[in-house]
Amino acid sequence: MNDRDRAILAFENEWWHHAGNKERVIQERFGLSPNRYYQRLNRLLDQPEALAQQPSLVKRLLRLRDEREQRRSARR
Repeated sequence: MNDRDRAILAFENEWWHHAGNKERVIQERFGLSPNRYYQRLNRLLDQPEALAQQPSLVKRLLRLRDEREQRRSARR
């Protein structure tokens, strides 16, 4: 995990403290489109290093991701 990955996890843990639209802040801070940011975040959630560094955040985001997937599956 590199510094940018650690910064993404830290941002995800504190983003509500920043004024403005989350997508705009993502673009300004990381130079990524929101889609690329969330793709990278989702890959991070599957890395053991991310879990070791931010266990409560990663567990919460994994739970939310699983809930979204279950809702999508139930609609099909």
